[in-house]
Amino acid sequence: MFLFKWMMAIFLIFPGASVPQPPQRGPITHAAQNESEEEKQFRKVFQQLAGDDMEVSPNELKDILNRIISKHKDLKTDGFSIESCRSMVAVMDSDSTGKLGFDEFRYLWDHIKKWQAVYKSYDRDHSGSIDASELPGAFKAAGFPLNDQLFQMIIRRYCDESGNMDFDNYIGCLVRLDAMCRAFKTLDKDNNGTIKVNIKEWLQLTMYS
Repeated sequence: MFLFKWMMAIFLIFPGASVPQPPQRGPITHAAQNESEEEKQFRKVFQQLAGDDMEVSPNELKDILNRIISKHKDLKTDGFSIESCRSMVAVMDSDSTGKLGFDEFRYLWDHIKKWQAVYKSYDRDHSGSIDASELPGAFKAAGFPLNDQLFQMIIRRYCDESGNMDFDNYIGCLVRLDAMCRAFKTLDKDNNGTIKVNIKEWLQLTMYS
């Protein structure tokens, strides 16, 4: 067994950060009966987007996101690639269907809207991207006050050579951070910042992401 003291990406590496709860799993028929008018409208939109199978595939997610950001000329982006959408679906796919159901998609959608507002507020020079000096505040406002070591890793992975992060990379990074924090919280049964996983569990956690 591998003992991983990750300094818990949210409590020790991100002191004071709160952990978003994972999407609800399983049937939502009972919840649907108690939905607000806004939630009912969202469900209708989801039905139109998802099609007959009522799930959003990576290709469908790519089309949805790129259709939306094409209307926001103030966001610098190369567009969401199929690979980034596969990654987002994988880390949000709580029931391992390879697609996003209603609750999973709603969770992702709500967070993308919130993070888009953060992104715009920290793009203070209105360049359409966030530079390295703006990144710490943007990640903290999104719920992830990272330490400097993690920031340097993220900059190398998600920023361009000038240290600028565009919108699709910002969202892709936050979706992954959110999912990894939720996964750790789920595995940390004793809530002590330490988890124990075997090689099979480790590969399942890291390879489908």
